[in-house]
Amino acid sequence: MAAALAGDDLARSLSSRRSLREAWNAPSGVFNQSERHDDEEELRWAAIERLPTYDRLRKGVIRQVLDNGKVVHGEVDVTNLGMQDKKQLMESILKVVEEDNEKFLRKLRDRTDRVGIEVPKIEVRYEHLSVEGDVHVGSRALPSLINFYMNAIESVLGFVHLIPHNKRKIQILNDVSGVVRPSRMTLLLGPPASGKTTLMLALAGKLGDDLRTSGKVTYCGHELTEFVPQRTCAYISQHDLHHGEMTVRETLDFSGRCLGVGTRYELLAELSRREKEAGIKPDPEIDAFMKATAVAGQETSLVTDYVLKILGLDICADTMVGDDMRRGISGGQKKRVTTGEMLVGPAKVLLMDEISTGLDSSTTFQICKFMKQMVHVMDVTMAISLLQPAPETYDLFDDIILLSEGQVVYQGPRENVLEFFEYMGFKCPDRKGVADFLQEVTSKKDQEQYWFKKNQPYRYVSVSDFQQGFSSFHTGQQISSELRVPYDKSKAHPAALVTEKYGISNWELFKACFAREWLLMKRSGFIFIFKIVQITIMSIIAFTVFLRTEMKAGTLEGGQKFYGALFFSLINVMFNGMAELAMTVFRLPVFFKQRDHMFYPAWAFGLPIWLLRIPLSFLESAIWIIITYYTIGFAPSASRFFRQFIALFGVHQMALSLFRFIAALGRVEVIANTLGTFTLLLVFVLGGFIVAKDDIQPWMIWGYYISPMMYGQNAIVMNEFLDKRWDTPNTDLNAGTIGEVLLKARGFFTEDYMFWVCVGALFGFSILFNILFIVALTFLNPIGDSKSTVVEENGDKKKKKRASGQHGTEGIDMAVRSLDGIVGVAKHAPKKGMVLPFQPLSLTFNHVNYYVDMPAVSSSSLYI
Repeated sequence: MAAALAGDDLARSLSSRRSLREAWNAPSGVFNQSERHDDEEELRWAAIERLPTYDRLRKGVIRQVLDNGKVVHGEVDVTNLGMQDKKQLMESILKVVEEDNEKFLRKLRDRTDRVGIEVPKIEVRYEHLSVEGDVHVGSRALPSLINFYMNAIESVLGFVHLIPHNKRKIQILNDVSGVVRPSRMTLLLGPPASGKTTLMLALAGKLGDDLRTSGKVTYCGHELTEFVPQRTCAYISQHDLHHGEMTVRETLDFSGRCLGVGTRYELLAELSRREKEAGIKPDPEIDAFMKATAVAGQETSLVTDYVLKILGLDICADTMVGDDMRRGISGGQKKRVTTGEMLVGPAKVLLMDEISTGLDSSTTFQICKFMKQMVHVMDVTMAISLLQPAPETYDLFDDIILLSEGQVVYQGPRENVLEFFEYMGFKCPDRKGVADFLQEVTSKKDQEQYWFKKNQPYRYVSVSDFQQGFSSFHTGQQISSELRVPYDKSKAHPAALVTEKYGISNWELFKACFAREWLLMKRSGFIFIFKIVQITIMSIIAFTVFLRTEMKAGTLEGGQKFYGALFFSLINVMFNGMAELAMTVFRLPVFFKQRDHMFYPAWAFGLPIWLLRIPLSFLESAIWIIITYYTIGFAPSASRFFRQFIALFGVHQMALSLFRFIAALGRVEVIANTLGTFTLLLVFVLGGFIVAKDDIQPWMIWGYYISPMMYGQNAIVMNEFLDKRWDTPNTDLNAGTIGEVLLKARGFFTEDYMFWVCVGALFGFSILFNILFIVALTFLNPIGDSKSTVVEENGDKKKKKRASGQHGTEGIDMAVRSLDGIVGVAKHAPKKGMVLPFQPLSLTFNHVNYYVDMPAVSSSSLYI
């Protein structure tokens, strides 16, 4: 038995040695297979290096997985990567986003550092910045109908200096100074109404014209007038304004396409040249990523896939954003889309205003963590405003800016903020979140609990006292000394500040906006189909009302009926264009946001709308003419048919452009509808049919000639009544033919050439209204709600406060009504409380149930 075991061991040993020898000697073994892959990659890279610069910057080597599972290194054109190639490249770069993002950014930075290329940095300074505005006081600030009209009348009279305005000055920011440094992530903290958004807007150069500003904001020593701050800095608003018909990926792709690539292409060209001179071979995946993101004007970009990954939006990338009428992504995801819309651009300064609204603390932490990695590795300048960050999120930030009542209470390193407040006599409890402590310690109601100098009596420390204390604190002194020395402009990188207004050329902007408009039209196809069905139904109704057998041509009585049929055709075509008003108003909020962020100019938005509506206008006009012309019994000549089609097509084009212009003037639905209805009535009355030309007073005759409908009415009636079937002489009045009598009776033109003059006028009005539409979009701003409300106190309470030495900021006495016996407070007892510009009411609910009907489940599916 032992001999048998020994024989078996010997056999296994010989078999093992033979296997090892075969593995080492095999020509297709594991080791030289790896060497072959490396040689293949080297050959492909050498071939790319021999290409001209333009082609070399568009070629890359990436790993490709074939259908049989084999991995090869293929040469690809990075400007035409397929979805599968993009997915494989992103998977190889960011397999686990939480772990690989910082490694990926380090590789990008190491590649530029290896050849000595300096990355642009921007330092933002604000010195003695003050912002103030005017607000209505007391009940006049409430959004009532009476106040709306009174404010409008006062604004007009105040503009011509006939009456003084009844507004109170409100100080939003009061002499604030500080620095937002690159490579350090800054947290902007403060209670509501402390001026955080105003400070962000001031730094971004986006303050409204109705605010008065003093002081200055500089980027690397350059004032905002010396460059284009809207493109140098990306301001991320609190408001989520997006097209609900577009997917998340399409939204970010369009944003990245319009914002451009900045200096990425020039950086890559210099990087490639230096690497070639030094004989350095870059990481193929990093090289492919940088090349793919450096080409401007692409419909889809790899930057979009990267931003989707780090924001956690890859799971809903192909889901509609959604709006009030369309189901889409959640509110938290929509907030992240707002953030990603600006991250895909090349801006080196990011100002994020309340980006955590609708997000849970874990998601906020992850986003801030990725932002911190971007700031530290890529030397980005970033300030983020958060209302109540979690402790772990708070610890991610490097610097803190604490605002209260429009003044900077503290600015500096996060590590020194508690030291400053202990210097002022306040200490954060051990188990208290530092962010919550910072927002409560300046409040008179919450401040006393943090007083820790027990040997000294507590005294309320106002915001002004905190500001004076900070000026004597070592951090405040350091910032003051830094601001006293002007920034050396010679140290600024030439590519740091953007001086071009838009990120891509005018032609590329037009192509991007045209493609988006076409996409939105396809996604809103139901509206256009409904309009086509509507005009089809109305045309069927029209030819059944005006039956041919009831209308005799060549007679005065029949002519009156033809007048009615022509006028009915005209108003139907006009009203069919009114839908453009509502559609334009619905699109304007997104337009104003993107216009102010320098995505594109107004003409790039308006021109595609104009051009893409022409085929639809042609179709709708053709449907009306084809169904009604011969069935009603208009002039049977083919030339007359086509002439009337051209006239109604001109009327429809004019109507579309008119209502588009009115929508841009009104900007909100109520005002635009009011203006549209008024304009429609005006052009109808002055159109020449309801009131004849000879019946219009001489002082109003100018309205007749500027009414677009007059030219449309003249064109279609001349086309009909100048036909030869209306050439019957009028024996009663001896005033020419029946057709001429009918035309003269209403004051219409009787010369045939005037038909083409009227048609030309219609198309001229269409061009004019479209130009005015673009001009209105260029210069008008969105109509916003009032931002502040100040409640006026009566004289007795003011006297009491002055006598007692109370500060004006601590609140106003309010009589709070309560139920006696439950609250136990007399009705006449005043209470300190929040100042509310409305009457507080109680809401009770009891035994509320909510049911959702679930679909029936078959018995067979229960066993699956």
